[in-house]
Amino acid sequence: MTAQTLHVPSACGDCPIRHRAVCAHCDHDELLELEEIKYYRTFEAGQTIIWSGDMMSFVGSVVSGIATLTQTMEDGRTQMVGLLLPSDFVGRPGRDGAAYNVVATTDVVMCCFRKKPFEELMARTPHIAHRLLQMTLDELDAAREWMLVLGRKTAREKIASLLSIIARRDASVAAKGNAGPTTFDLPLTREAMADYLGLTLETVSRQISALKKDGVIQLEGKRHVTIPDMRRLMDEAGDDSDGGYLI
Repeated sequence: MTAQTLHVPSACGDCPIRHRAVCAHCDHDELLELEEIKYYRTFEAGQTIIWSGDMMSFVGSVVSGIATLTQTMEDGRTQMVGLLLPSDFVGRPGRDGAAYNVVATTDVVMCCFRKKPFEELMARTPHIAHRLLQMTLDELDAAREWMLVLGRKTAREKIASLLSIIARRDASVAAKGNAGPTTFDLPLTREAMADYLGLTLETVSRQISALKKDGVIQLEGKRHVTIPDMRRLMDEAGDDSDGGYLI
């Protein structure tokens, strides 16, 4: 995959995740410092970005595309344990090895920072460390919410929850808000959705068809999704109007 086939930002001001990424609160001089230690990498769909246990020479953010976090058990079985969406941070400062496999689900562009210089910049720039802490706590909240999705929701609610998570993140990254229909390309195959949600492929297909029949979603092909009314989708997911979960 070459830089010509994916949009790679030419500078931080051109970055679509600028307002959500780890550098969201950086001033001009700090952005210049980050420019000195950053580089972009592109990955094709299906390509492994990081193998679990690998020594990591970089940390960074997903600029565009979707990746999955997976963990492989001793007998070779693999479980998807998380999604990385645009603006999500990859890697952990202070830890040399990777805890999970990171695999590109779609074509991915990553903004990478050389690890040691980034750690040094964090040490003298407290608000970068604070922003990373905020993002880590958001990730923890998302993991707790996902426990509810997997443990207590019906198949229909699980599908609606996943669609609403992707839709809300897409709207947030693009800074569009919730007014009017929300349209996005579903980044996961139905097989991947089934694996992630702990459902069968047949159940995923049946529930997506039911949501389409009931007018909760509109589909063009298998991937292009339009949500006419986000509130209705969140109702189907068991979510309240501000995106939190009803428990």
